[in-house]
Amino acid sequence: MSFIRGYDRENLRELVDADECAARLDEIEGQRSLPALLERVWLLKVLGNLDEALSLAETAVRQARMAGTRKDLLRARVLHATVLQFRGAHTAAEQELAACAEEAEGQGWITVAAFAHQHHGKNAYDVGDYDAARESFKRSLFLRREAGAEDRELEIALLAIDAAERRRTTQLVAG
Repeated sequence: MSFIRGYDRENLRELVDADECAARLDEIEGQRSLPALLERVWLLKVLGNLDEALSLAETAVRQARMAGTRKDLLRARVLHATVLQFRGAHTAAEQELAACAEEAEGQGWITVAAFAHQHHGKNAYDVGDYDAARESFKRSLFLRREAGAEDRELEIALLAIDAAERRRTTQLVAG
């Protein structure tokens, strides 16, 4: 079940039903599997509980390092970086997302690479680097197409590219 109802066209963040997210968080609270930890991190993040999300994201990265696959670890690191981004630690998020995208592409894990590039773009967008955001979003779109993603996933990347281009144009006109 997807809790994402859309994306804010100004900040590109997920639009969610907070009550549904809180109910799901309560439902999986005691679960300790890596997928459950990652879901809890995401739910805490979108609900704005960033301190708890960061702590749990660090736990998920440790668990993935000890008991998961390299792909699991990359997913956990990307999610951790998105929490850093939401907390305003953009430099740390940028470094982690770039490293994850590079490693995923090097391993041929196209969907993980697309995920990392999409979030790398969102982080760049947050700091006003619309050229870098647009390039990351384009790379994500290319990888998603290569992976045979559904139209909805492609549309998300296209909307992000469009938003970055609009902001870039506005920035150039104002500058």
